[in-house]
Amino acid sequence: MSEYAGRLKELRDLMAKEGYGVFLVPMADEYQSEYVPASAQRIAFLSGFTGSAGFIAVMKDKAAFFTDGRYTLQATQQIPGDLFEIHDSSTKSPSEWLGENTAEGMLVAYDPWLHTADGVERLKKALAKSKAHVVATEKNLIDQIWHDRPEPPAEPVHSYDIAYAGKTSAEKRAVIVEQLQKENLSAAVITDPASIAWLLNVRGGDVPNTPLPLSFAILYASGRVKWFIDPRKVADGLQKHVGDQVDIEHPGQFPHALDQLGKETKSVRLDPEEAASWIVERLRAAEAQFSFGDDPCTLPKACKNIVELGGMQAAHRRDGAALVKFFAWLDGALPTQNVTEISAEEKLAEFRAFNNLYRGPSFDTISGIGGHGAIVHYRATAITNRKLEPNNLYLLDSGGQYLDGTTDVTRTIAIGAPTAEMRDRFTRVLKGHIALATIRFPEGTTGAELDVLARQHLWAVGLDYNHGTGHGVGSYLGVHEGPQSISRRSKVALKPGMVVSNEPGYYKAGQYGIRIENLQAVADMPELAGGERKMLGFETLTLAPIDRRLIEPDMLTRYERDWLNNYHIRVRDSIRPMVDAPAVKWLLEATKTI
Repeated sequence: MSEYAGRLKELRDLMAKEGYGVFLVPMADEYQSEYVPASAQRIAFLSGFTGSAGFIAVMKDKAAFFTDGRYTLQATQQIPGDLFEIHDSSTKSPSEWLGENTAEGMLVAYDPWLHTADGVERLKKALAKSKAHVVATEKNLIDQIWHDRPEPPAEPVHSYDIAYAGKTSAEKRAVIVEQLQKENLSAAVITDPASIAWLLNVRGGDVPNTPLPLSFAILYASGRVKWFIDPRKVADGLQKHVGDQVDIEHPGQFPHALDQLGKETKSVRLDPEEAASWIVERLRAAEAQFSFGDDPCTLPKACKNIVELGGMQAAHRRDGAALVKFFAWLDGALPTQNVTEISAEEKLAEFRAFNNLYRGPSFDTISGIGGHGAIVHYRATAITNRKLEPNNLYLLDSGGQYLDGTTDVTRTIAIGAPTAEMRDRFTRVLKGHIALATIRFPEGTTGAELDVLARQHLWAVGLDYNHGTGHGVGSYLGVHEGPQSISRRSKVALKPGMVVSNEPGYYKAGQYGIRIENLQAVADMPELAGGERKMLGFETLTLAPIDRRLIEPDMLTRYERDWLNNYHIRVRDSIRPMVDAPAVKWLLEATKTI
């Protein structure tokens, strides 16, 4: 506690010296990455919170921490309550809090590299009533007191083979260039490292769980690319791989390239939800003619080509085999071994690592027994680690990064005898999962229009869950990928080739958590006799049994029962040739007809 109190005091002393009334600390780096490197873990340094979503506002006499429903319980466990107010951002947003706690003339300081252009505009609107002033700092105040701050990452960049990418970088650039020319744009400033990795067919290792090289790029309507990346990351042969249309330049040249866009009166596209405010202000200072719009790589990246979809299917078969081996081991080990949340997580990682295309986890595994399963993004530690004891539910949410695809799967497992309530809640979640897996919908439908399908059977008895139903998934890229999602906030139409998760859940704080998650690809559906609209649907990618011990069969309709039985037949037929005899024995039992 004293460690964080000392850091807060140092920060406040610096704020007072600069005349700042508030300093803002987002969970972000200059690339707006989901998983930030150690050098950008400023919230962890200041508060002890290690989740992937958070925001801190520090004032002279108070400090507030904000996160979403996934992390509220974790925040109360990690953050000193005597130093920080802890808020669920769905009920009290940072903007609302700032509007209530600032006064006229107060200076609200932020690092312009860590806030997007849209974020700064929202901040200004929130402070309009209190008449506080928003001011960008030249240097981040946290960095000035973080004396042993880690160095920025510099992992080598490697080429991504066409056998997995499906299209060459030149082919991808041609599509984007055609779009730029159609919109009379001279260039697009690309600030999302995932977009750059996809566009140039490269991967790296700068951030946890996602094979990204952190970098910026400018794609010109001529087809040329300026790629600004730390030279320490540039391995031999990389220039040859990206081709002579791509100029690899030092990151220090990026500001000058932005200035040049202004001098040449270029018409530039920039994504206000992705680009750091610093970049926008640099373009303004250079008097560049820029317009806000979506990153031109985002949608093409999301719509997987046939090779990428084939790779995702193959990756899920191998991932399913690893899961079946793990579940077979778990059933055998529980009666005789001291299996804990961490040892189970490590055992699953061993099974995944047997595959030579496996490159690591796609996110930190959520391995939670009992009440820990009710913490949506729980992370077992040496302090919290618990034994998998009988008469509990065990929630396991995990995924892998394979050269040919990214996986993400959640299964809830009965350890011992589940209660009637557990079976009821699990079956309601399963019914919602099936409803979303089997829906047919017309072109133009967004995820917001489908989200209710997964919640309806929980809503019927006054229950719900506090997270989105599904997120987009990349192809050997981010396990959370936009622009598509299945959530109340989704505004993007689902298109063939997109991959989304289907993961309804239910969480009883302190007792148990339930989630059933498969990945599924958006696909064209056959024409229906008499139909008047082109219809889309989902093809399930994940192949892993759903725990029959938790299902109340009488709650399932005939249609739902048929779906489950057919899914288990597919799982059995796909996985059986890939596992050994003990795992086959377990698989045959786990996929019996209901």
